[in-house]
Amino acid sequence: MLRRLQLSLNKEQIKYLAILSRMDIQDSEIKDVVDKLSRIVEFVDQLQAVSTEGTEPMAHPLEQGQRLRIDKVTEDNQREKIQLNANETNNGMYLVPKVID
Repeated sequence: MLRRLQLSLNKEQIKYLAILSRMDIQDSEIKDVVDKLSRIVEFVDQLQAVSTEGTEPMAHPLEQGQRLRIDKVTEDNQREKIQLNANETNNGMYLVPKVID
């Protein structure tokens, strides 16, 4: 059984949330923010009240597969040419100074 959570937000809670989220909410905006956040919480509460028993999770509502492009080589390997810009290389690998002892 799902239980419904009643949550009412007040001015102090909104100011605290604004500090935590580093948002600059003016006093004149707080009433509007309280109203909008309360509606969001009510909507989430409605979603939680819906029984999803027997419903399988899905990645896409239309059960479509991911259309992918063909994986094919479109450019020549120019590693040697690119590595001419490197200070040091060995067997196709870049050699870098040791930074951790």
